[in-house]
Amino acid sequence: MSIQTRLGTALLLPLLCAAAALSQEQSNPPGTDKIYLDVVVAPKSGPPVSGLQQQDFTILDNKVPRPITSFRAVGGDEVPVEIVVVIDAVNTGYQNVDYERQEISKFLRANGGHLAHPTTLAILTDTGIKQIQDGFSSDGDALSTALRQETVGQRSIGRSAAYWGAVDRFQISLGALQQLVQQEAPRPGRKIILWVSPGWPLLSGPEVQLGSKEEQGIFENIVNFSTLMRQARITLYSVDPLGSRDFGPRTFYYGAFVKGVSNANQVNLGDLGLQVLAVQSGGLALSVNNDVAKLLQECVADTGAYYEMSFSPPAETKRDEYHHLEIRMANSALIARTRQGYYAQPGLTEIKKVEIPPPVSR
Repeated sequence: MSIQTRLGTALLLPLLCAAAALSQEQSNPPGTDKIYLDVVVAPKSGPPVSGLQQQDFTILDNKVPRPITSFRAVGGDEVPVEIVVVIDAVNTGYQNVDYERQEISKFLRANGGHLAHPTTLAILTDTGIKQIQDGFSSDGDALSTALRQETVGQRSIGRSAAYWGAVDRFQISLGALQQLVQQEAPRPGRKIILWVSPGWPLLSGPEVQLGSKEEQGIFENIVNFSTLMRQARITLYSVDPLGSRDFGPRTFYYGAFVKGVSNANQVNLGDLGLQVLAVQSGGLALSVNNDVAKLLQECVADTGAYYEMSFSPPAETKRDEYHHLEIRMANSALIARTRQGYYAQPGLTEIKKVEIPPPVSR
């Protein structure tokens, strides 16, 4: 039987009216309803491919081809991309945080400390997200020095706190991502968030049973994150600092949630997992090894050659209607990666607080 006392905490720090306001002020040109995509193309193994033309691409919206209304090939540093690197000291064991910092410093100091794009650093602690320095910089040496001087205190949320400790980490993590999205949304151009973390708790499984109110609240927040990140041109990447040491069922469990959800009856809290949001945004979830510096370089390599394009969605849509996106390449040896879907006519003004239920006792 389930525990009767519902101690539930709010699913999110409010994605509230700020979300609705941001949705009106994003980088999409005002007065248009076009969907804008950043598309990376590569073979099954190898760096992104440059030099492709519009006729090499077909956009499929729910498997229906849509005409490409604008197209531009982007290469190198001709168009600055803002990069945010997040050091996760909440979901990473305390003993591994120093390793995260060392590897990120190695990444920052590569190429003589010259970064390809303006970069900023943030650290996630029990009190939320904290910027390590003001603004963005292409001076990797200076950023590395600032990172070394930053002190990370002992976490007050222990792994031994079991379910409610996991709930706390989930709340802090998702609230921090919300804060970053809101912070970056008004800025023009493309943005990349590199989140160095094993991921936050997925809080899904037979012991977590959601009611209809909770499902609706989760669905609204899924729509929110999908829409705001798309409109702000934010691509999220998850880099697991534990690498092969983190292999096991937990490492790949997020794969059960990467398919977009169409309605509240399909949701799980796992649909808001770090790796899930990363893959759905067109980014990567990397856990192949613990060479974090190299993995970060692999993520940034996506900015070396990519394609900006847009299309007009179908006119007849319903509110919060999910549309799966796919890019078909004329050359079948190439694979295109972009955000996996969008929600038509998103209802961003009706965010409600929902509770995370206690686990079911057996």
